[in-house]
Amino acid sequence: MKKKQQKDIPAPEMEEILENVIVEEPEKTAEPTMDEEEISEDQQNEHSKENDPKVVNISDKASKDHNLEKLQRLMAEFDNYRKRTEKEKSMVYDMAVSSIVTDLLGIIDNFERALKQETSDQAFYDGVSMIYKQLIATLDKIGIKVIETEGQEFNPKLHNAIFHIEDDNLPKNYIVEELQKGYTFKDKVLRHSLVKVAN
Repeated sequence: MKKKQQKDIPAPEMEEILENVIVEEPEKTAEPTMDEEEISEDQQNEHSKENDPKVVNISDKASKDHNLEKLQRLMAEFDNYRKRTEKEKSMVYDMAVSSIVTDLLGIIDNFERALKQETSDQAFYDGVSMIYKQLIATLDKIGIKVIETEGQEFNPKLHNAIFHIEDDNLPKNYIVEELQKGYTFKDKVLRHSLVKVAN
């Protein structure tokens, strides 16, 4: 039995085959740089801080303290606003009452003059007297007070002297007669009393 002889490849063809063979080098895994290592460590530290109950508790406490301070500030501002509004409302009310009552004083004066007149119609007189008393009672409810003059010493803050008389039997600055009633509202004089003063 005859052995097959191997066919020799000519040298030029062998060189061409070797040139076409691609030798692939194994890929090298990239080693992490220093910056990447630092970023990774920072991320790990942040993650550990987020999961650290002590850090979470401190953050929650700071947030609660901030919200509490903000709430207290708002409550104080609202309380100041409420007080200021109530004061303004009270001032407006007092001004309105003072203005209206001042206009009514002339009507009250006319009632008093009418009651001083003599009349034969007693029923009519009683009716006018009842209306007058009701009007005075209503003014008293809202804080309108009549200035006292009888037996009082003259007070320029409350009284307006339009007549003076000399009488040795009376003390100095003694109010002899009231010519027109005066009124006050919450310690504010709406109208001074017109009086006659001795000495």
